[in-house]
Amino acid sequence: MAKLYTSTSIEVPVIINRSKKAGPVVLVTGGIHGDEINGIEVVRQLISKKINKPVIGTIIAIPVLNVFGFLSGKREFPDGRDLNRVFPGTKSGALASRFAYQVSSEILPHVDIILDFHTGGAQRFNAPHLRVSQLEVNSWNLAKVFNAPFLMHGNNIKKTFRATCSDLGKTYLLFEGGMSNRSDKEVVSTAVNGAIRVLEHLKMLGPDIPVEVRKEDSIIVTDSMWIRAKYSGLLHPKVKTGKRVEKDEFIAIITDPYGELRYKVKSPHAGYVINVNHSPLVYQGDAIFHISKHGQ
Repeated sequence: MAKLYTSTSIEVPVIINRSKKAGPVVLVTGGIHGDEINGIEVVRQLISKKINKPVIGTIIAIPVLNVFGFLSGKREFPDGRDLNRVFPGTKSGALASRFAYQVSSEILPHVDIILDFHTGGAQRFNAPHLRVSQLEVNSWNLAKVFNAPFLMHGNNIKKTFRATCSDLGKTYLLFEGGMSNRSDKEVVSTAVNGAIRVLEHLKMLGPDIPVEVRKEDSIIVTDSMWIRAKYSGLLHPKVKTGKRVEKDEFIAIITDPYGELRYKVKSPHAGYVINVNHSPLVYQGDAIFHISKHGQ
């Protein structure tokens, strides 16, 4: 890794626990964006609770992939690049690209399954969900074992960590929950319990690790839509993430600071609220809600 301006070395701890018995190699990662605290906390808890010590196979834990961003509380690398948009990286490119190359060439070839934990960007709060392509059968089936509240079908985006894992034939689950620079206990608990269910399914956990069984299966979302602000102003959301809304249901108000504008935002269709923008100020065209179109 590159050093800070002060010549201080930067380390990215990679915690490896290998059983004496052969089995799958699972990589758990957080903090690919430096401000995604929930994902970092998920991996930290897996380590703290000794869940990363398998009875078969190997578990590799990287709590903070983007240490540079984490130190500054920012999403990006110091070069301004989004680490999750430069994979698989290059050996002699920009700083973020070089780091992506190291992950792609030195770690990914040795793993079978990746559990990657994210949060919503900026002040957008995500309902806990997994994003997986239905075309990737192994990943889709394992996502059902994880059993997050929502399971969203989505195609891979080029140059992402997810796309690179897919290109290498890996089974990959992308968890989203909460928002950046915040730690949410419920979101973290949902993610930790999902990871435990996956590891238990793979027979990697000892009998002393409790496994929480959810009563409901994931709500499958195959289509969704971002709702954008019609006006600039102050945003007052009236619904929370995870809630089902009906067509034309009142979901927010946009006002101006002067008491003149009062615009009611209504849902254009029935579905589940996957994301709510928690920013109190929005510009015209800003994404303010992400709502599924079918729900299941």
